[in-house]
Amino acid sequence: MSEAQGQTTHVPIEPGEAHVLVVEDNVPNFVLIARMLAFMGVQRCEWKTSGWQVVQFADTLPRVDLILMDIRLPYEDGYQALQKVRAHPRLRDTIVCAVTAEASEDQMRRAKKAGFNGFLGKPLDADRFPNQIRRLLAGEEVWEWK
Repeated sequence: MSEAQGQTTHVPIEPGEAHVLVVEDNVPNFVLIARMLAFMGVQRCEWKTSGWQVVQFADTLPRVDLILMDIRLPYEDGYQALQKVRAHPRLRDTIVCAVTAEASEDQMRRAKKAGFNGFLGKPLDADRFPNQIRRLLAGEEVWEWK
C-alpha cells in the first residue's frame, strides 16, 4: 500500500534478518514455532509467556519485526496486549499476527477489527507456515484459520 492511502510502505524483511517475538504460554507450542522459524533461517526469536508487560519486554529488544501473538494468554489476553503495542510509539507499526487454537471465522473477524495484521489457526501447518511468515515479513496480511 502506498502512503497516499494512509498506510506506510513496508520494506520486506528476509527471514534471516528478522527479529521475531513469540507470545505464547504453551511451551510445546512455542518450541514448535521456534523450530519452524529456525528452519526458515530466523535467528532472532524471543519468547514471552503472557501478554502482560509484552510492550515493556519488546521495548528492551533492539528491534521487533514480527510478533506472533497467542490470543488466550494468562494475565492479559492477546487483544489487550495488541492495544498496548499499537499505543506504543516505537511498536505501533510492528506486524502482529494472532495465532490461536480458537480458530473460526468469527475469531478471525474480531482479530481483524482489533487491528491484527494476520490470523493463523492452530494447529499450525508446518508446510504452509514458512510461506505465511514470509508473506507477513513482506508486509502482506495473512488471514488463514483452516
